[in-house]
Amino acid sequence: MTASKAEVGAGVADVALDGQTALVTGATAGIGRETALALSRLGARVFIHGRDRDRGEAVLNELPGDGTFIPADFATQAGVTRLAEDVRAQLEGGTIDILVHNAGGWFTDGQLTGDRIEYTFAVNHLASFRLTYELFEALAPTARIVIVSSEAHRQGSLDFTGLRSVSNYRSWNAYSRSKLANVLFARELADRLDAAGESITANALHPGVIPGSGFGRHALAPLRGLMSAFGSIAAKLPVPGVDSVVEGAETSVYLAASPAVEEVSGKYFKDCAIETPAPQARDDATADRLWQISEELCEIEWPLGVDA
Repeated sequence: MTASKAEVGAGVADVALDGQTALVTGATAGIGRETALALSRLGARVFIHGRDRDRGEAVLNELPGDGTFIPADFATQAGVTRLAEDVRAQLEGGTIDILVHNAGGWFTDGQLTGDRIEYTFAVNHLASFRLTYELFEALAPTARIVIVSSEAHRQGSLDFTGLRSVSNYRSWNAYSRSKLANVLFARELADRLDAAGESITANALHPGVIPGSGFGRHALAPLRGLMSAFGSIAAKLPVPGVDSVVEGAETSVYLAASPAVEEVSGKYFKDCAIETPAPQARDDATADRLWQISEELCEIEWPLGVDA
């Protein structure tokens, strides 16, 4: 029987997050919404990010505790920076204890952002990279960074020469590449945090196969319809190999709240347990190169500029 609440399925229903502040990106629907609701039920103050104000306000009204909706479009670097600025203003000198990078999607059509970066890579990876950079000084000393990736990373490869082009664009290749970047980012960030003597942790995860998550909302209409219908069925009946939206949020909530992983960093999780990622996601040279490329594309110099 599927747990009705993500914190129950994650085994953290008795954890108290009172006094903590969480930011969940992409929290107006799907697993982001369920993650935000679970963290609020555990006592955290929750910042909800999304693009649609009406949907954001709707989720905000569902929170049992204190929350704030902050809109932002992750398709541009400027949009990410504005989100960080708004979050810092709302914090009023406080800190973020939990940063859940959940926003992302599968985009059928190849396009470049306003910054002339391939859209899927920009939204699914660079937005998380830049937002963590922008909010780094606002993170609590023992903050947890949770990055939602996917088992799709196993089919991914990083072509660093194709990040400013959509020639020969293939949506699945772009998606799996971005999910590989998520796992590599968590790994490299954890290494650099450790080298800098920080106690902040960073981990990536696979949420499950979840037709109702909304990740394919930018797919072609026939495929969107099929995924929506399948998601409705999965929400009511157990389907082998398919997870509900609540189940999809469980590992994010586990990494955000469980005492068992308070010192675990740089790992990849599936079903609330450490999973070995693909070989290309364990390559230190690729992780370091991704970091450098991400800095260049974002035109920033990360404060963790240490030999990791």
